[in-house]
Amino acid sequence: MKQFSKLILSIVVLIVYAAQTSQAQAKAQACSAPEYRQFDFWLGDWDTYDVDAPGKAVAHNRVDLILDRCVIHEVYDGFNGGHGESFSIYDSTRRQWHQSWVTNKGVLLLLDGGMENGAMVLQGIDRSQKTGPRLIRGIWKQVTDGVRETAEVSSDDGKTWQPLFDIVFRPHAK
Repeated sequence: MKQFSKLILSIVVLIVYAAQTSQAQAKAQACSAPEYRQFDFWLGDWDTYDVDAPGKAVAHNRVDLILDRCVIHEVYDGFNGGHGESFSIYDSTRRQWHQSWVTNKGVLLLLDGGMENGAMVLQGIDRSQKTGPRLIRGIWKQVTDGVRETAEVSSDDGKTWQPLFDIVFRPHAK
């Protein structure tokens, strides 16, 4: 009976170990496709500058991988009182990137898109304007000294685009 109990205990230990190993492998494989790493160039601790005024930081950004390396989380602290956070993920079911952006002003912006010519291009509808909804497009591109993000808006369904902002993320000066 004692040997039978040891055998049962050994089987239980093996089952638990196999289950944990299987869970760990599934967790490691969950976001391991190359598409999930396309936006990793944006990860970092950044000082943010307007391209037209490169000597004065306008914000501080932290961009990290969270949730088992599946989600890119941005925390934006603007020096003008604006604060926001975004969550970006590669949605394998739709084969595109998605970003949800929220601010301390009650703004919600939902963007979708993907890599185009070496840049992450995400687009959606900006409903925060009193003049009505408009298209907005953000373009992130790795540059020599960091990451450059430009945003454009369109009030004619994307026929024409006007610049909204042009910023560059540079490594945070400690």
